Amino acid sequence: MPGTNLTREEAQQRARLLTVDAYEIELDLSGAQEGGTYRSVTTVRFDAAESGAESFIDLVAPTVHEVVLNGDALDPNEVFKDSRIALPGLLAGRNELRVVATCAYTNTGEGLHRFVDPVDQQAYLYTQFEVPDARRVFANFEQPDLKGTFQFTVTAPEGWTVISNSPTPEPKDNVWRFEPTPRISTYVTALIVGPYHSVHSSYEKDGRSVPLGIYCRPSLAEYLDSDAIFEVTRQGFAWFEEKFDYAYPFAKYDQLFVPEFNAGAMENAGAVTIRDQYVFRSKVTDAAYETRAETILHELAHMWFGDLVTMEWWNDLWLNESFATYTSIACQAHAPGSRWPHSWTTFANSMKTWAYRQDQLPSTHPIMAEINDLDDVLVNFDGITYAKGASVLKQLVAYVGMDEFFRGVQAYFKRHAYKNTRLSDLLGALEETSGRDLKTWSKQWLETAGINVLRPEIETDASGTVTSFAVRQEAPALPPGAKGAASDDAAPPRGTLRPHRIAIGLYDLNPTGKLVRSERVELDVDGELTEVPQLTGTKRSAVILLNDDDLTYAKVRLDPDSLAVVTEHLGDFEESLPRALSWASAWDMVRDGELATRDYLALVLSGIAKESDIGVVQSLHRQVKLALDLYAAPDWRETGLARWTEATLDHLRAAAPGSDHQLAWARAFTATARTDAQLDLVSGLLEGTETIEGLVIDTELRWALLERLAATGRADEAAIAAELERDKTSAGERHAATARAARPTPQAKAEAWASVVENDKLPNAVQEAVIGGFVQTDQRELLAPYAEKYFAVAKDIWNSRSHEMAQQIVVGLYPALQVSQETLDATDAWLASAEPTAALRRLVTESRAGIERALRAQAADAAAS
Repeated sequence: MPGTNLTREEAQQRARLLTVDAYEIELDLSGAQEGGTYRSVTTVRFDAAESGAESFIDLVAPTVHEVVLNGDALDPNEVFKDSRIALPGLLAGRNELRVVATCAYTNTGEGLHRFVDPVDQQAYLYTQFEVPDARRVFANFEQPDLKGTFQFTVTAPEGWTVISNSPTPEPKDNVWRFEPTPRISTYVTALIVGPYHSVHSSYEKDGRSVPLGIYCRPSLAEYLDSDAIFEVTRQGFAWFEEKFDYAYPFAKYDQLFVPEFNAGAMENAGAVTIRDQYVFRSKVTDAAYETRAETILHELAHMWFGDLVTMEWWNDLWLNESFATYTSIACQAHAPGSRWPHSWTTFANSMKTWAYRQDQLPSTHPIMAEINDLDDVLVNFDGITYAKGASVLKQLVAYVGMDEFFRGVQAYFKRHAYKNTRLSDLLGALEETSGRDLKTWSKQWLETAGINVLRPEIETDASGTVTSFAVRQEAPALPPGAKGAASDDAAPPRGTLRPHRIAIGLYDLNPTGKLVRSERVELDVDGELTEVPQLTGTKRSAVILLNDDDLTYAKVRLDPDSLAVVTEHLGDFEESLPRALSWASAWDMVRDGELATRDYLALVLSGIAKESDIGVVQSLHRQVKLALDLYAAPDWRETGLARWTEATLDHLRAAAPGSDHQLAWARAFTATARTDAQLDLVSGLLEGTETIEGLVIDTELRWALLERLAATGRADEAAIAAELERDKTSAGERHAATARAARPTPQAKAEAWASVVENDKLPNAVQEAVIGGFVQTDQRELLAPYAEKYFAVAKDIWNSRSHEMAQQIVVGLYPALQVSQETLDATDAWLASAEPTAALRRLVTESRAGIERALRAQAADAAAS
């Protein structure tokens, strides 16, 4: 929306002038069941540093009725423009502003989202304010360093519940008046309103009791495993309070599973919102429970890092998210009684591969990105901000020591509670506790972009004794235009050699055929070549694994002898983490064109049966399918897909009945079934005429089967409607939208395209479902005409839709399946002529890079034939 941007310079000027004291916000949501608009009244008290100065407050609203500044009524038609209310003639010292407006419910997951559950026809509301959407609900100074207290008063329909950051009061005449919050930022305030179902408990420690609540819609209540959620939450409370040496800083802790949520969860202070797909309606594997637990712990960690102590500006968003990511996974790995002590395996095989992918795009940037305005930050919730940053924090912990790291964090929290900070504040505290100078480390790791490659250089004599061992570090050139090069005038831009704390693991086959670590050496690697004298004179091991235990952030390559053993015995590593690191290295080689897709498929098929970690198995399923769809030589692709599909069916039939592996293989088979016989089996499983022992065809699996039948022309509208009749829920509606868009007919594609591109009425979750069905990897020819249509509408979509809705379309409908020079040329022509904003240019350029990478990988696969 034009006029909603805010530059860092404007934010700095406003922060120099203003100090916010308190907000009082009154919302009349009594008409929420019917929708439309609602009355919003904001009173805010703030101090100004200069008499007569002028500033502004933010508000996105259809209508502003009253603006009263220090008792003087201002004409809304004069002062309300471009989503800002001008504040002229401020007083030195205390000022008071009252704004009365009509605000609008949304269906985009931004601001105050309204959803009607088809099961009970009741409306359910929740807010989502990060980055700048509190201004869609009440007038405020929308930047993280202007903290204040917030007191909400909400009128709601009879029988509804209202939850906010402060403890829920008893309503009087359907009016809920909350106590003021501590000083927090606008983006972590929250309201969740509706006839929600709830379960309550508490966290008890040292005579202190923190109320805990879990909420969901009544239609999901039968699936809510609240005991398991409370168990993870309590583990997090205990571990974080010990490590942070700071008691939980808010009065209560509610977790609210809400519908149509764009992200995984949001760290609203004391009132965390979580996507309600985490209330599992059907059987899922343990990997899904692990992911949910990580999300729960991630948001809980934010209560300290982000909510108690908050970044001054969005360039430190990475630290907010990276800290929460690192500590959530560390909690899973180390908290007593954790179900997931191997959580770093999952991190290495999923989040870290996300970081590696992001860090090789033209949009790569330093971890501490330069955020010039809100448009910059809105597209910066990426693999660098989350996963690379967390990897670098893990490296920092290895560098300074875990005890020293957390002692520094403890000092940081005590020093800056309820305030705003910069990175230098944290690094200063860590320098004090560790005795290390972190300025050089920070410059090399946080202020430069790109990824390093570590390779072993090994020489042995005739007896197999190591005569020399060194680690070579490379800094590949950054993509053209990338920020954070080692030198601004480098062409192409150069990467940066960095200091790494790594472990080198030596693995040998034991008598049972398992690869077992026989020795581990931990050291600092710096510069182009680092000698490792500790290994000279030792007998060469079968596998030498750099970055064992995954301490640093770097791409790792195996020497030829180790690669040969790993190729034959990758599934034989006794521990899950070295397996995950080897799998990740192989996948990275496929993406870099160093390992052909057909060879990667052979590697996976040779080792996946021995892989016990279900999360790794499911990652391999996704990666193999992606490689076959995009990286395989086109004339071999169908051969590879046929081989993979046959293997998935074999593994499905061989898996232990009722096991996680059986379910994972069932989904992998369903996603790629292609022959008449295979599709007959899919149809038979759906209809109940075919069975596989132990495999329960529950609601979610039924939809997966039906969606594949729809995509292959074996299920029509009548079949989709009949399945929706069985599952008349919001999830069923989304699945039906996906199935309809997946049908392989020109009419179905045209209808799906029109519903997303030519209509702006779809809710966010349904729009996402339609896009997911529209893009089918075995419908390239059917989708080819939409490439030209995409470039005709992309800019208009970006300019006319909200950020979340526009990004879904711009990324989701880019012709990524049309892997050709023609697509590159069309993209380049559009980039040259359309004059897109920086954020839109970034998203399209990232998608273009996927085509370039696929072309290189396809060439490598063809050469391997």
